[in-house]
Amino acid sequence: MSVRVLLIDDHPVVRAGLRAIIEARGFTVVGEASTGEEALVVASELHPDVVLCDLRMGEGMDGVATTAALRRMPQAPAVLILTTFDHDAQIIRAVEAGAAGYLLKDVDNDTISRAIVDAAAGAMVLTPGGDERLLAALRAPRVTLTDRERDVLLLVDEGAANKEIAARLFISESTVKTHIVHLLEKLGVASRTAAASEARRLGVL
Repeated sequence: MSVRVLLIDDHPVVRAGLRAIIEARGFTVVGEASTGEEALVVASELHPDVVLCDLRMGEGMDGVATTAALRRMPQAPAVLILTTFDHDAQIIRAVEAGAAGYLLKDVDNDTISRAIVDAAAGAMVLTPGGDERLLAALRAPRVTLTDRERDVLLLVDEGAANKEIAARLFISESTVKTHIVHLLEKLGVASRTAAASEARRLGVL
């Protein structure tokens, strides 16, 4: 029995290319969607075995949020994240959301085909080299921010000075300075600008 596949990508040309590759390998493309929200409706109606999902799809749900929602369905499909982005934080987020695999869009057609088969069989599939990166990232100490630290860092990222941050969050400037010191220590950086950049890289901002 052919594996039933759903394609999710906000670019029609990408979906068309994937459909051609997948159908040429004997799989059945049961549907397509351009947004995460649309994908949830289509998946609930068509019950695919495997979903190929882009990581970033403009406004609305991204690939990670879509994956999490798909995996909560009664007849949950396996989800393969297919993307041009290659960042440890994104790999971890996708796997934590329930993705069966994570592939870069520049992998060859045979790799995509094998990934679909493996995902349908319940195996985990990661882009070549991705397994080593994922294991290394998961073993590394995880950075967690408090809600207040995240609020402060978001304002730092906007370029706000301590006085403005204090006014907007209704806290004292000394408290702002304390939060920033803690942020620099947690993120292992030496400047405010670097803190926001590092937090985004780690997927905590």
